[in-house]
Amino acid sequence: MLSLFSYELSYNALLLLFLVAFFIGMAKTGVSGISMFAVPLLALNFGGKESSGIMLPLLIMADIFGVFYYHRSANWYYLRKLFPWAAIGVVVGTIIGQYINDQVFRQLMGGIIFASLAVMIWQEKSKKTDVPDYLWFAILMGILGGITTMVGNLAGTVMALYLLSMRLPKNEFIGTAACFFLAVNLFKVPFHVFVWETITLDSFLLNLVSLPFIALGAFVGVHIVKRISNNQYRWWVIGMTVLAAILMVF
Repeated sequence: MLSLFSYELSYNALLLLFLVAFFIGMAKTGVSGISMFAVPLLALNFGGKESSGIMLPLLIMADIFGVFYYHRSANWYYLRKLFPWAAIGVVVGTIIGQYINDQVFRQLMGGIIFASLAVMIWQEKSKKTDVPDYLWFAILMGILGGITTMVGNLAGTVMALYLLSMRLPKNEFIGTAACFFLAVNLFKVPFHVFVWETITLDSFLLNLVSLPFIALGAFVGVHIVKRISNNQYRWWVIGMTVLAAILMVF
């Protein structure tokens, strides 16, 4: 066992933490979907609610790398459209997150994502080019994104669905997602500190120890994405979103 601040961690647990940090760094610089493995790995070490407080600063650190590299490609039209509704979703998620059954929540979200994915894949196969840029769709995805990011750190799947529907090119998709999540994750911090009390000085120091692995993951992610074409990237994100929805349900 190794003592780190107020934590007693085995070497395997520490290795898992660093692997989570590496996956998050990759995800935030474009290797979409890989962070879905991070949530259960971290929960395995620290439990569900406590792991969400450890996860959030890791996500913010990785978001900073993503924004630094891709901010010029961000589409501010969609950011302005989504963020107010996502902020409402975070507040709702803060309230219901203390009462909702986590498994039921995941299954419900998985069902919604499966239905939405079916429509999107049908559009892909039928070569439809219409972009569903409706206010109601942005409101729905924004609120769902806010709730899911607060309750289960699952908003990456919801936002992938929305941004794919807007048919954004690869770098614009990554830049918009990075800026969106940096803003939303910073907005979540006071709720974790003062309401759920899942972020402490010790947990933040543990996050700082993981920073080099986030940086390494971000570096690897940038170089992987450079080698993927726009069309290949789109289908990669769709495939990872399907996998994430399956994991949510089962």
